[in-house]
Order: sequence, then structure tokens, then C-alpha cells
Amino acid sequence: MAFKLTASPHISQGGLTSNVMLTVVLCTLPGFAAQWYFFGPGALLQLLLCVLFCIAGEALALAMRGRSIKAALSDNSALLTGVLLGLALPPYAPWWVAAIGGLFAVVMVKQLYGGLGHNLLNPAMAGYVLLLIAFPVQMTTWAAPQSLLGEPLSIAQAFSAVFAENAELVQMARASVDGITMATPLDSLKTSLTLGKTSSEAMQSPVFGQISGVGWEWVNLAYLLGGLVLLQRKVIRWHIPAGVLVGLWLTASISYSLLPDTTGTPWFHCFSGATMLAAFFIATDPVTAATSAKARFIFGMIIGVLVVIIRNFGGYPDAVAFAVLLANLCVPLLDYYVRPTTYGHTKGRS
Repeated sequence: MAFKLTASPHISQGGLTSNVMLTVVLCTLPGFAAQWYFFGPGALLQLLLCVLFCIAGEALALAMRGRSIKAALSDNSALLTGVLLGLALPPYAPWWVAAIGGLFAVVMVKQLYGGLGHNLLNPAMAGYVLLLIAFPVQMTTWAAPQSLLGEPLSIAQAFSAVFAENAELVQMARASVDGITMATPLDSLKTSLTLGKTSSEAMQSPVFGQISGVGWEWVNLAYLLGGLVLLQRKVIRWHIPAGVLVGLWLTASISYSLLPDTTGTPWFHCFSGATMLAAFFIATDPVTAATSAKARFIFGMIIGVLVVIIRNFGGYPDAVAFAVLLANLCVPLLDYYVRPTTYGHTKGRS
């Protein structure tokens, strides 16, 4: 059986990387389907745009480096980066938002450092943070759930909103049937708290559902389902997802018990924003995560804790991207201090 050396620290069969990446992409389909169902066909356009620009950017960078384009693109890593970035973008963001985010993610964050296996930061989340800081209006213009829209947008209208930047159609996608302009549950809660309302008063907004927000709770459940499939197929291990959810739950429980009027419940944090997408699909990136099992759990906990802290006290409603990037920076320290025992040596010896 032929083996080849792939991105450190793995030795695996040829083709394994591309199969793993493709499996991860396929397991995002339940969450993507839920996003399309609740927030309209713009979700599909953002996904396709991000994949297109990520692949194009990767091909361009490889050509400039004199590397084989076909061989590198066949690992499906650019495809996965595009999918994860596309799932995180607002459905009706202008097309150039996806272009800038996708190109930055693969060219500047990945290829500039040597390609797959050498990047320090998660490419999709680095691209998302760039967009969030540079274009806050476009990145916070989220669609209202389809069930609350007076007239849901068609695919043709979604195309016009994204490519022609039709402001009237974008506003249609944001305004609920009673004329209230919608936001994500996290953004709505933070805005209401800054206006002096309590969390219970803020939860009376039509954007909120039974647990977190209309549509968002089902989107997160769909990503949880896809994540469980990844665990069952042993594509990922349980340490990082468990660390993320444990860290998030414990921190949210403490903050809610101390400040019940100004913070969301643990259930709210678990099923809002990109929590489950982050826990199973983003934080588990093997290149930018910690190495040993114990370090991976701690890495996940760092993300979970930071998500709640930033959501409660920071300036951005959904803190997943910032939390993942900050945890990425902690990886060298974790790998240095939390190392597995070398085979043939007893614990405590170098």
C-alpha cells in the first residue's frame, strides 16, 4: 500500500485529505438547507460566490508560485474554505463582499504562508473578520426569516439584490410582515440591552423563537446533526466540539446566574449565531487547531469562553470568528505545554 507525506503532522494514504474535505462539505448540507429554507435563496448565491472566488484565488496564487494548480486544487481545501465563508455571510450581501473575503482568505491567509498545512489562522474566519471590520453595514444586513416576511424573495429577486445591489429588494428581505426591520437574535439582544431593556423584555421581539431566534435554532440543530455525522465517521474527534460547548455553556451559565437581566441563557448562546457551525466545522480545522487530545479540548474551551465573553461585553454580536482566531494564536503555547508522552518514555520526561 502506497503512502505519502501530507500536511504535518499526518502520514496518510494519498487522496485522504481531499476525501476528508469533501466529507466535511457534504455534512454542512443540512445546515445550508436550513439557512436556505429560513433565510431565502440568497444563501445559495453567497455559497457559490465564495467557492468561486476561493478556488480562483487559490489557482492564481499557485500559478504565481509556479506550483501545480490541478494537484493543489484537488485537495478540496479551497472548496471547504469557500463553503464555510459562504455559510457565514449574510444572504443578501453584495457580490463583491464574497469576492474580497474569498480572495483574502486563500491568497493572504493561506497561500502567502505556504499553502495547506502552513497557515497560522483559519482562512475562512480571517476572511470573515476582515469583512466585518471593513464593511460593517453590509455584514450586519441580515435577512428576516421567510416565515415573517410579507413577500419572500424569489431566486431572481435574490440575484438582483446581490449583483445589482437593489436596495429596495434588500430592504424587503430585512423587513418582517409587521414592518419591523429584522436583525439576528444576537444583534437584536445586544441592541435592546444598550437601549436599557432587560433580556426578558428584549426576547419579546419577533426575531426570537422558542430557544434563540426564529430559524436560528433549527439552523444550529441542523449543523449539530451534520457534526454528529462527522464524529460517527471519525472525520473529526470529539475533543474540540466538546471543549467549545462545555466552555460556552459554563461561561453562559455563570454570566446568566450573575447578570440575568443583561445576558442570554446558556441555551440561547448554544443555538444562536454560528455556534454549532463553529464547534463542529470551523474550530476542528486540523491545521490551525492544537495537536494533542488534551490540548484540543482546552483549545475548544478557549473558543467557547471567548464567544460568550465577547457576545456579552464586546462590540460584535456574534463572536465566533474572533474567538477562533484568538484561539489559533494560542495553539503554539498549548502545543508546547500540553504535549503527549513520547512513545517509549514515561510521563514527565522529555
